[in-house]
Amino acid sequence: MTARDRQRTLVGVDVGGTKIAAGTVTEDGTLLETVVRPTPAAQGPAAVLDAIAAAVRELPGHDRAVGLGLGTGGVVDRDRGVVVSANALLPGWAGTRLGDELRTRLGVPVVADNDANVFALAEQTYGAGAGCADALYVSVGTGIGGGLVTGGRLLRGSHWTAGEFGHIAVPEATGRVCNCGRTGHLEAVASGPAVAARYAERTGGGHTDLRQVAALADPGRGQHPEAGPVPTPRGDAEVARSVLAQGAAALGRALAGLANSFDPERVVVGGGVASIGAPFWQPLTEAFTAELLPGPAGLRPVPAALGPRAAVVGAAALWLER
Repeated sequence: MTARDRQRTLVGVDVGGTKIAAGTVTEDGTLLETVVRPTPAAQGPAAVLDAIAAAVRELPGHDRAVGLGLGTGGVVDRDRGVVVSANALLPGWAGTRLGDELRTRLGVPVVADNDANVFALAEQTYGAGAGCADALYVSVGTGIGGGLVTGGRLLRGSHWTAGEFGHIAVPEATGRVCNCGRTGHLEAVASGPAVAARYAERTGGGHTDLRQVAALADPGRGQHPEAGPVPTPRGDAEVARSVLAQGAAALGRALAGLANSFDPERVVVGGGVASIGAPFWQPLTEAFTAELLPGPAGLRPVPAALGPRAAVVGAAALWLER
């Protein structure tokens, strides 16, 4: 029997507004099997819970798993496994008792958390922050979130909102509406949809998505990590680079403020926007470096290591925290 054969098997589940991904994971972070299903969000929480259970049952060996970890959008009370609040992508999701409902459906212990915390935990346990006692993680995609690790432990906060970095107020977002309904937050200028919307506004064009902006900003490399390469569209490359740089610089200054306050040994940045390349990373790094105090002056943001695997692997790692 190999060492891997002797490891416990865990199940990780990532729940988003459009898809559910479930996987079996070993304790060393190896992703063994995955199942992906559409999220029946419009049908309500019960239908989503049923779809999660169905996806888990499709996994070979799920019945031998010692526990299930789940990451989802929204604020989650990790101790009780209850969604405290959620956005419109999952209607009615707030108040859902994830732990109790899935334990009833699947007969296994369940722990649930916010998806940005799950990303941070994955990178802390198996990825770019492995071995760090103090680290700062941020994922930049449809929204912006992350996690703070101190003394090797992920902080949740008194109200489960630790790591909601997307809601830091920044001058670049003045007057711009955030996903939370307020104005002036980082997410309203640096998230993927915000960058695409800003490009459309400045060019007077119609619907534009992040893939198109990325392809214009860097034709040799522009792509979205989950969709692959896209043909370079017609458009204004200079405006594309400008809106990316504006969002990245705002993010860099916000992260530098956190680094000055928190003094981590590593800052890890992941998510779809961070995968664009130089048009994002260069202004991010320059803005970040310019704001650092002398103590952490040598610190630089580094890319996340796990890519799309982080969601499922990190969800499974929730169980290891117990």
